Amino acid sequence: MTGHPGDQLTRSRRITTLVVLGLLAGLGPFTIDLYLPAFPELKHEFATTDATVQLTLSATTLGFALGQLIVGPLSDRVGRRRPLLVATSVHVIASVGVALAPDIASLLALRVLQGFGAAAGTVVAMAMVRDLFSGKRLVTALSRLALVIGLAPIAAPVLGSWLLGILHWRGLFWVLAGYAVLVIVLQVVFLRETLPKQLRTLPGHSTLRQRYRAVLTDRVFVGVAIIGASIFGGMFAYLSTSSLLLQEVYGFSAGEFGLIFALCSLGVLAGTQTAGRAANRVGPQWVLSVSTGLLVVAAILIVTLDLAGGGVAGLVPPLILYAFAFGLSMPCVQSLALANHAREAGTAASLLGALNMSIAGLISPVVGLFRIENAIPMGVVMLACGVLATCALWLVVQPRRVAPIE
Repeated sequence: MTGHPGDQLTRSRRITTLVVLGLLAGLGPFTIDLYLPAFPELKHEFATTDATVQLTLSATTLGFALGQLIVGPLSDRVGRRRPLLVATSVHVIASVGVALAPDIASLLALRVLQGFGAAAGTVVAMAMVRDLFSGKRLVTALSRLALVIGLAPIAAPVLGSWLLGILHWRGLFWVLAGYAVLVIVLQVVFLRETLPKQLRTLPGHSTLRQRYRAVLTDRVFVGVAIIGASIFGGMFAYLSTSSLLLQEVYGFSAGEFGLIFALCSLGVLAGTQTAGRAANRVGPQWVLSVSTGLLVVAAILIVTLDLAGGGVAGLVPPLILYAFAFGLSMPCVQSLALANHAREAGTAASLLGALNMSIAGLISPVVGLFRIENAIPMGVVMLACGVLATCALWLVVQPRRVAPIE
């Protein structure tokens, strides 16, 4: 007998499970970011301001954060599959509602509900991976999952920009509804329950209060949660600003905007896959020591090159570097956050995700307070987030005190 249920899966079954979990995890980021290239259209159709349009992004992240706080602990209590199916069904209904929204107020309310429904995919996918794997196998599996979680926020606007070439912005939400339906079908056909009934009521882990206490008194979890929130905040400063910056300031078409996002997607892809190998060799905490430093360097370059009049040529390379550092960080954050919490994986994943989305939701309106005339507001926020992540690593996580993975 091997140590974890995932070790009992055949190679093909393991790959299938990780692919389905990846698609589940991708539903949230696609829900949040697919429509970013449509910001100018939304602004025009509803005759509103940049800040109000960016508020629709914050509404989704708010719903996403609330959903994770509910679904994650619930999945520790009743199992993974039922909350997943119910929440994803809510997402389908909300997506159709957004596609038919008559005004900006209705759209804002439905985006909260849509984010709530999308929350289950990411949090339960992470919890199911923790149910199945531990140690180095967990790091490797989470690096595959992080490939989707990290890549989707950048790849989604690329797809959105292409779809806007053939669809009205409302069509993007019909696409999201279809994605959610597909995910429901895949859940029913391929995913088995990963949390046995006997593990849902273990002494010391059976109540919500006990599970929260176990997670929030873990120094490493608290530190990497701050790191995760910081790097997501920096990424959302970019995501919420880039559409208006590149299309309205630099005059890019939707397709050219999508090309920049594609280049950043390659950066995230390279980062997540480098992270899995590097973390298994030297430890995820030491990979974070490199990635958080790169976040700071990239943000400094964005600000200084913009002040020097570098334009697009001075903006794109540091954006790609930031995307690489983001991808390098995510699997390490997740593996350190979940490593010590096999019995409350849903709660740990929900707290991690909710904090990420809450900070990201706050970042968008903060950046929206400034007129989008250059990259400096975005770069300054990204720099602040990088500095906070670096401080959390060295002052809270304290890499030298983290136990090596087995």
